[in-house]
Amino acid sequence: MEGFEVTQARFKSFVLPNAPLETLAEGFRWCEGPVWFGDRDELLFSDLPNDRVMRWSEGGGLSVYRAHVGFENGHARDRQGRLLSCSHRLRRISRTELDGSVTVLVDSYQGKRLNSPNDIVCKSDGTIWFSDPPYGIQTDYEGGKQAPELPANLYRFDPRDGSLSVAAGDFEGPNGLCFSPDERRLYVAETGLQFADDPTRHIRAFDVGEDGRLSNPQVFHTVAPGMADGFRCDEEGNLWSSAGDGVHVIDPGGALLGKIRTPATVSNLCFGGRYRSRLFLCVSHSLMAIYVNRRGAALV
Repeated sequence: MEGFEVTQARFKSFVLPNAPLETLAEGFRWCEGPVWFGDRDELLFSDLPNDRVMRWSEGGGLSVYRAHVGFENGHARDRQGRLLSCSHRLRRISRTELDGSVTVLVDSYQGKRLNSPNDIVCKSDGTIWFSDPPYGIQTDYEGGKQAPELPANLYRFDPRDGSLSVAAGDFEGPNGLCFSPDERRLYVAETGLQFADDPTRHIRAFDVGEDGRLSNPQVFHTVAPGMADGFRCDEEGNLWSSAGDGVHVIDPGGALLGKIRTPATVSNLCFGGRYRSRLFLCVSHSLMAIYVNRRGAALV
């Protein structure tokens, strides 16, 4: 199966030998934060160092969705279909309303500015969860050097009452986030200290209580080569993770099933298309996609 690496035989049913990896667009400095808008049949993603959010659709091709956005990284949609965005330079979480206006949701915690929000997910109860490592304010390339004021935390924000709480504070560098399809588990990428010689890098898993509290933290899986940055679950609970050599597919027990190989590092990904069975990949400086034989979980 050219382009695929089968670790366990059941992975053969996950991929389609006649569905090639396609390059949709090129020429970006670093792609991040893909999010699918099924009602508009389009993908939004960040060209992070160029400080712009791009739009891609099958019929319309590539265009700039908006520029000079404060170096936005991760994106998600809330339960009303609005775009949620993580800004490095502005150090905030914002929401794009249905009329196109932008509302700042969170930019500080206990009187101190956030670091550089990185990735974001929205739970079915409307709560917004985001990671806040200092990566975006440690260089001028992805936001501009600024002094951090807070530890690298994972936060839970409730837009119903405006409350913000630390969901987990024992990270060196929290990064990508994803709930399991039943929302009883939260996966978080730990990508460690940015310039460390041997940074801590693995995927952690937490149990999620009915009250939103996290418990039972454990190391779920360690991606190699490279690291897990962004990931998504399919309907069966398998985790499709970015990696240095492509996409690694990991079952709910933490076992590697197989890989989709790419020509460069994958930073992030999401499911989209008519049946949520097209996997869109941010592959370093390119946007790619491949049809697979699994559907992305509805709550991603």
